[in-house]
Amino acid sequence: MDFDQLKSIITTRRNIKPFSMNGKHIPDEQIQALLELADWAPTHGYTEPWYFPVFSGDAVKRFCTAHAELYKANTAPDKFIPGNYEKLKTQGDLASHVIVLCMKRGNKPGIPEIEEIAAVSCAVQNLWLGATALGLAGYWGSGGMTFSPAMKDYLSLGQEDKVLGIFYLGYSDEPLPEGRRLKPMSEKVKWEK
Repeated sequence: MDFDQLKSIITTRRNIKPFSMNGKHIPDEQIQALLELADWAPTHGYTEPWYFPVFSGDAVKRFCTAHAELYKANTAPDKFIPGNYEKLKTQGDLASHVIVLCMKRGNKPGIPEIEEIAAVSCAVQNLWLGATALGLAGYWGSGGMTFSPAMKDYLSLGQEDKVLGIFYLGYSDEPLPEGRRLKPMSEKVKWEK
């Protein structure tokens, strides 16, 4: 691969909402190949802190229903919004797979937590760029109960572990939205010589 190919994949990666997906199933073998790309993320001390519960087929619906029920059970009645419940319950209806993005704390306490989170984020970027190269739609969401203790319990995570998001994968028939950046590079980079 040359630089231009890599640039094209990176600059065409988009966040495509699950309701824009078309319900077509991605072969599990392709998802496994994407997870293997994720496994090549940089990791300080080889802690490899990424952990990805994957939901496919009927399990997508079960996960989304469970997510909605967690919201219902853990939200005060005066804060509960029926529309949010329905959105969580149906968010995966058109997705092929749902992958929960987790950081399982490594067994090297000297490595700062932020480095473990960054390693998982790099793993997700690898997965997402691979999905883009395959023409798949991906969405990294963090709504609902994503960051709640209830979600950690649902996934049987440890106290120091974290859920970093929920990743929906599928196909979309819609054209890719145009890419954009709101701030010029000059505000994000400072050269010193």
